[in-house]
Amino acid sequence: MNKKLIGFGLLAVAGLALAACQRNTSSSSNSNGTKVAIVTDTGGVDDKSFNQSAWEGLQAWGKENKLTKDTDYTYFQSDSESDYATNLDSAVSKGYNLIFGIGYNLHSAVESAAKENTKVNYVIVDDQITGLDNVKSVLFADNEGAYLAGIAAAKQTKTNKVGFVGGVESDTITRFETGFKAGVASVNKDIQVDVKYVGSYNDAAKAKTIAATMYTDGADVIYHAAGGSGTGVFSQAKEIDEKLAADASEKVWVIGVDRDQTEEGNYTASDKTKSNFVLTSTIKEVGAVVKDISNNQLKGKAFDGNKTTTYGLKDGGIDIVTKNLPDATKKAVEEAKQQIIDGKITVPDGVSTK
Repeated sequence: MNKKLIGFGLLAVAGLALAACQRNTSSSSNSNGTKVAIVTDTGGVDDKSFNQSAWEGLQAWGKENKLTKDTDYTYFQSDSESDYATNLDSAVSKGYNLIFGIGYNLHSAVESAAKENTKVNYVIVDDQITGLDNVKSVLFADNEGAYLAGIAAAKQTKTNKVGFVGGVESDTITRFETGFKAGVASVNKDIQVDVKYVGSYNDAAKAKTIAATMYTDGADVIYHAAGGSGTGVFSQAKEIDEKLAADASEKVWVIGVDRDQTEEGNYTASDKTKSNFVLTSTIKEVGAVVKDISNNQLKGKAFDGNKTTTYGLKDGGIDIVTKNLPDATKKAVEEAKQQIIDGKITVPDGVSTK
């Protein structure tokens, strides 16, 4: 990750030094009154994916700056879409002045809250809100990471059939799907990509059923971009692989999303061998972006509202885990990654051409 998303410790020190010169205007333990909250999508902070990454980033920011949980930083859990507006209102009423809406589903709620609370800064993640000086929009080039996942899947498959399980059909998940299919095709255009959507980010049971059907139909690698629903894909892969020897040719694989999901793939094979079925994970540095923007406010930097910033492979906002990849696959993935960074490969996103 380059300078854009690193150096949070140095930023924190600078922020605290500047804050020390300012008058405390709130009950916050930091001197310039920066109080940060995230409002989750329905996946929640333990979805092992997108929302969890955001919360881990905010916790790290709080700890690095010696701030107090539930005073200087916190999260508001959305169990359903009806909770978005309520949680945003609660964050404001409790004095939080930098509020992140985690996911495109919060678009309308964040836009309304921002219009009503012009002195509060908002960040919408994975969507764009324009025309409001107190809202910053953050997008990710998910198609770039998904392209690399497609290469890994194509190199790994023995059946020439792989799967993609999405959460809810949207521009965000379209980027994942489109990039993944393009990566697969770059290796072998004859590989079939089976695409299915759960229709939810918190329905693991349905995702498990979808994965079971895909594996039964011959797919041996599934890439999920389904948030909390994705736990069902892992569950199904584990159920299959536990009945096989660790090195069985019939072994099935999962590609994780948003954070390193390697731990979700640990299992014991039928031959009592400890093994793992997570081939790789694409990384979406939501937590790092949360830290970066929070540090900017802590140090007194002007909020750059009414602006959209897109993070991709080049600036470290998107990445892929390579530690479990076979050497040849790792080399192919790393070469493609560099070509994307250098502009030699332009990955389609399925959105800009709509």
